[in-house]
Amino acid sequence: MTFANRTAHLKPEGAYQVLARANQLEAEGRQIVHLEIGQPDYPTFENVSWAGVEAIRTGKTRYTPPAGMPSLREAIAEDSGKRRGIQFIADEVVVSPGGKPNLFFPTLALVEPGDEVIYPNPGFPTYEAMIKVAGGIPVAVPLLEENQFSFDLSAFDKLINAKTKLIIINSPSNPTGGVIPLDDLKHIAAQAQKYDCWVMSDEIYARIIYDGLTVPSIAALPGMKERTIIVDGFSKTYSMTGWRLGYGIMPRDLAARVDLLLTHSIGSTAHFTQFAGLEAVTGPQEMVDVMVAEYQRRRNVIVDGLNAIPDFSCQKSQGAFYAFPNIRGTGMSSNELANLILEKAGVALLPGSSFGEYGEGYLRLSYANSIENIQLGLGKIQKILG
Repeated sequence: MTFANRTAHLKPEGAYQVLARANQLEAEGRQIVHLEIGQPDYPTFENVSWAGVEAIRTGKTRYTPPAGMPSLREAIAEDSGKRRGIQFIADEVVVSPGGKPNLFFPTLALVEPGDEVIYPNPGFPTYEAMIKVAGGIPVAVPLLEENQFSFDLSAFDKLINAKTKLIIINSPSNPTGGVIPLDDLKHIAAQAQKYDCWVMSDEIYARIIYDGLTVPSIAALPGMKERTIIVDGFSKTYSMTGWRLGYGIMPRDLAARVDLLLTHSIGSTAHFTQFAGLEAVTGPQEMVDVMVAEYQRRRNVIVDGLNAIPDFSCQKSQGAFYAFPNIRGTGMSSNELANLILEKAGVALLPGSSFGEYGEGYLRLSYANSIENIQLGLGKIQKILG
């Protein structure tokens, strides 16, 4: 069977492959500690769930405008603008089923075959996939452990050129948990303006941040709002992964083009989920703070535990809910070690190589799980490696 070349490079996400193997082992009677999936273990907040239920009960199950309900777009524009110190309008907001359409569709709208796109490595696997589907040329910039996993700016300066159409950044980062500091963002912004390219800023974890840090948005820097696409959503902040609700914020003309791509692909985002999203944005925010405080407790436990394992070295993540230990001292590849830990210790986690070539030598562990399970998993790893 012959398929179009634009799909030839696609491969499964590593997280789903590991999850499938972990589920198979559980079906065989094994106890597995799940530290592989980047999904909050909290239930969707009660007020948000009831808003969705009430929307279904009252018949909010119809088509909506492709870019989303006007009331939700307005609420997102107001809330997102306040949090970032920028003024947005509803016409700059595009609601989508999950965040990925607002990664893919702006890329399809901007990138011509042969255009170069700079993206972070290690990074979310969808970045490279969508660049290639659009016909672009992926250009990986290493994230440096010694720089809290921010960009290698010297490499970035050598790679950006007149062919660069788009720069993708992700802060806080999946898989590293690193935050790009303001000075680095200013450097990236200056180069984007110099070479007249777009920036896609994946800020899906921007509310999950620790130790009193703030996450600046590159869109707030002078001259950047008109060339930046912000990608955000409800999955991580409000524990709404299965609701499939995300959004992008971008210049109005680009938003109109993405609206057309939504029209001819998805049609519209589910009606009732948008009412749940409206409640999430406009309702009480205390549960977000409670959840983030708990994630910080878990981060401290998992990082201390990883650093107690021979030949492991782990920085404290600044945001998101991932630990990204350096395991080069073990002498094993990340894939070999991840498989060993799953098969022998019964702990599911991801090899850093799942996130690109510069992820080799690391593992990714999600601490969106209870402290009890985190400690259980660490003990199992310690037992087989100690």
